[in-house]
Amino acid sequence: MDDHRNSTPNAIGLCLLPQELIQNIFLSLLLPEIVRLKLVNKSFSRIISDHSFVRQCNSLSSSTTWLFVYKKRWLRDAVLHAFTNRSSDRWFRIPILELLKPVQFHGEDLYFLASSANVFLFASNTVREVIAVNLVPVTVKKIPPSPLGPRGTSSWRRSGMKLVTDLSGSGRFRFMFAEFVGNRPVLFVYSSETDTWKSTEAKEDITNGLLPRGRGHVFLNVVHGPRESVLVASTPECDAPVVLRPRFDDVRGSESDDGGLTVGFSWGNVIDRLHVYGDGYMMIVKSEGARNVRVLKGVELWGLSLEGRNWEFVSTVDGELMKKIEKPYGVMMGCLEEKNGIIRAALVSNCEGFWDMIWLSFDTKWNHWTWISLPDCKMKGWNMAGISFSSGLTMP
Repeated sequence: MDDHRNSTPNAIGLCLLPQELIQNIFLSLLLPEIVRLKLVNKSFSRIISDHSFVRQCNSLSSSTTWLFVYKKRWLRDAVLHAFTNRSSDRWFRIPILELLKPVQFHGEDLYFLASSANVFLFASNTVREVIAVNLVPVTVKKIPPSPLGPRGTSSWRRSGMKLVTDLSGSGRFRFMFAEFVGNRPVLFVYSSETDTWKSTEAKEDITNGLLPRGRGHVFLNVVHGPRESVLVASTPECDAPVVLRPRFDDVRGSESDDGGLTVGFSWGNVIDRLHVYGDGYMMIVKSEGARNVRVLKGVELWGLSLEGRNWEFVSTVDGELMKKIEKPYGVMMGCLEEKNGIIRAALVSNCEGFWDMIWLSFDTKWNHWTWISLPDCKMKGWNMAGISFSSGLTMP
């Protein structure tokens, strides 16, 4: 990873300090900065490679959340940028195209699907394949086609798939997605350990409320309607997937006009509400305005009820915070994830060629919203080619 800064001018002076002090200084840095320092000289490399330092560094990194944005210029260039909520004032650049050279993919063909820990998934619209990149051993692997056959980038629905990595740091992962096959929801799971796919038809929910959100289960959205959704719920080990059909009956008036609803991506001139789904939660983004340009006016958070039969209201962004994020837009998309009781959402909008990103977090324990200010990612003239949250970046 590269933040485009020169870290070498004071390296010699820093080497004169006690090793314990140097380690403390390095631990205050972010992982991409530490990786770069490892390349500065042998002394730094030896300190950073120390088992005790790696253990402390990974302990800090495991709780750090990253937002990854893949942007590209058609037929010219593509870049994966990373931003963290841990005292960062800049975006880091990850040279993905260089890593993909062994599999001979061109940047203009790729779309960023998902990330978890050190594993990143990309899809090619030209050859209709999925590529897994692991940043730690710097490996690239083509995933064999799923039982549904080769898929273009438009077939992958963000809220209908999930990348789950092994917590042991082994680099093993499962890629899960759900689709309707023969009018029945089916869970498809790829295991990197066996390099094979497994498909299992999901059964109607007979758990009587044993799959509440936020308890380690994976929720994959299959169908979204104005009044009802269809989800597949499973464990991270992909055992016994079940079908959930939560109803959405908003007595608060959010759904008074079903015609102004969209899921995942909205064009400002025809959409009143954008629904963003993920991990058993739903964010409703409300807007108003004239043709082609709308203004963000409200954000609500809903979640699956305990028994999984309804969407229940959780919270709404208060007026003071809305004033900070209230901006005009022409096009908007979003992603949403939950981890350890924290719901994170990213809303990406474009207004007359200028891109803007909003990062919102909601703490379910304290019922508190947080807005994380993002520096300019300099996206004018670029296209959005995927966005994802992740955590657990570690050193080998």
